[in-house]
This record gives sequence, C-alpha cells and structure tokens, in this order.
Amino acid sequence: MTEHPWTRWPSREALSRAGVPGARRALAWTTRLFALGVLLWTTFSHSDLSGWGTAAAALGVVACGAGAWAFWQTTLQHRLLPSMGLLVMLLAIATVAASAGFRIPALVLWCACAISAMERLPLAAALPLTTVALSAYAAVNNDIWLTTVATAVGLVLAGYVLRLDAEARGSAERLLAQERAARAAEAESAALAERARIAREIHDVLAHSLSAQMVHLEAARLLIERGADRATILERVVAARGMAREGLAETRQALSALRGEMSPVEEFLGELVATSEGADVTVTGERRLLQAEASQAVRRVAQEALTNVRKHAPGAKVHVRLEYGEHEVTLAVRDSGGASGELGAAGAGYGLLGMRERAELLGGSLEAGPVEEGFVVTLKVPV
Repeated sequence: MTEHPWTRWPSREALSRAGVPGARRALAWTTRLFALGVLLWTTFSHSDLSGWGTAAAALGVVACGAGAWAFWQTTLQHRLLPSMGLLVMLLAIATVAASAGFRIPALVLWCACAISAMERLPLAAALPLTTVALSAYAAVNNDIWLTTVATAVGLVLAGYVLRLDAEARGSAERLLAQERAARAAEAESAALAERARIAREIHDVLAHSLSAQMVHLEAARLLIERGADRATILERVVAARGMAREGLAETRQALSALRGEMSPVEEFLGELVATSEGADVTVTGERRLLQAEASQAVRRVAQEALTNVRKHAPGAKVHVRLEYGEHEVTLAVRDSGGASGELGAAGAGYGLLGMRERAELLGGSLEAGPVEEGFVVTLKVPV
C-alpha cells in the first residue's frame, strides 16, 4: 500500500545525511557555528544581564542545543509525538526569550524551527508547527508586512527545498545500496557457478579415469584368483597403468580447460577413441571453434559415455558421431550392446545426471536410452 504524501516521513537515509560529502558537511557545520557565535556575542554584549540572568540565558542556550539534538534523533527514528513535543519546547523557549528581551535569538530560533519542521517532519505535522513558528516571528518582527510575508514564504520554501534535496540524496543512497547488493549477489552467484563447474570437472575426470582403472584391476584380480598365466595378468596391470596416465593427462586437460586453454574438439575425440578398443569417431558439418562451455560439455559427455560402455557393456563396439549444425552441435555415442561387466552395478547414476545438467545449463538437451541394439547417448548444444 502506497503511503500518502502528507503523512509520509522523509526516508531515514535522507534524515541521516547519508551520502553528504565531507566537504559539504564541514562547510555546513562551520557556517552554523560561526552564525551561532556571532548571534551569542551580539546578544550578550549588548544586554545588561546580572549573574543570574546570564546563567539563565546560558541554560536556555544549552536547552536549545539539547532539544535540537534530541529532535534530530527522534525524527531519524520516525517518532512523531516526541518530535513534535521537542519542537513545541523549542518554540516555547523562543517565546520566553522574546519576552525576556532577546528578540534576535527568538526570531532566529523561530525561523530555524520552521525550516526544520518542513525538512524533517511529515507535511501534515510540519505545516501547523511551521505556521505557529512563523506567526510568532511575524508578531515580533518589526519589519514592514511585505518584507515579513516574503521572509516567511522564503523560509517555507527553503525548508521544502532542503526536504527535496535530502529525499533525492536518500533515494540515491538506496539505489546505491541496492546496486551494491545486486553486485554482491551476482559475484556470489558467479562464484557458486564456478564451484559447480569445477566440481563437474573433478567428477568427470575421476569417473572416467578411475572407473577404467577399476575395470582393469578387477579383471587382474579375477585372473589371479583363477590362476591365469603371468603375461595375461601383467597385460591388465599395464592397461591399468595406462589408464592412470590417461587420468593424469585428463586432469591436466581439465586444468587447461578451466584456464580456457583447450585443443579442438575433433582432436580430443580422436585421442579419446584411440584409447578405447573398438571405438571410432565421425565428424560431419562445417567445423568451427566452439565456446569454452559448449566444447567442455561435448568432451565430458563423450568421456562419460565411453566410461559407461566400459562399465556396462565391456567389449561392445562404440561409434562416436559429432555433427556441426547451423545453430547447434550434436554428439551421439552409440554402442552395440553386450553383457554387463563386473562393474555394471557400480555407481549411483550421477554421471548421467551430470551430463544432463551440463546440457541444460547451456540451453541444450541430453537424451539417453536403449535402442534396437545397444545404448545411445545424444547431446545437443546450441552454438
């Protein structure tokens, strides 16, 4: 619900002077202190005050200062009744000062109260108090009526202009705070996205490399249990060592990818199928350089699909097809099927979930499922 303009407080940012330059603040305080010093010196040097009179005048000055500070605090907290009460107290002090012969200080205090009310209070409360203050000013002021009216109108306009200036400054401060919060949220979101990307890279590299090593090491264990010859067992151990080397190379590639240093996708797929028995690759369409995220998605999906073939259909023939379209690139990894391997039940399906997540983050899609013979994984990424 929108607050009515007549009952709306100036914002706390406006009342707190947030965003006021230091030079402007120093100039304002210097001007106030100078004017107050001249006013007090003029008043006390041209008056015949006794000891008690001087003490009472000094007490009135202190009371005005304390009341002004309290009024500043209560308006900052948007407390209407205490703020109005303090302003009425200041008006009363000015009336007492005028009756005691301090006409100039009383006029100045009435004018200050009128301006402060217009600047810091809701308009519904500011206008009556301003009217009272300026009425007292007009009653005591001995200028001609036209000058008094012009001065009163000028004071009202000055207070309202200060109010508008403070509101504009407060709005700027709120917008600046919102912008800073938005930038912080954007930075945090970017950091989380980068963490998710690194997590996917770590998973994909480890899943591809360690799963392949486990396949060969498990085969070596079974051969040892069956009493196979040493050469056959050594062949599996050497293959596991080769997979470890590949894992190290893939880790380096992942680090290079995170730094934006990647080889062409066709070259990567060629190297990938060269290390997989019974796999081949076909590239169609006009070859072109892919963006880092799209290129990395193609690489990791190909790795994960080949790893799944080793786990679930060892020995199956695998055909990898990369097709460059006008608006998207398509990767299809299809195997010929086969009996489930020793590690067919291993894993929790996070590889397929990670591949689909990669595709969706890029606005693409991933489909995986059985076909007439074997299993096919199809990735489509917009480019």
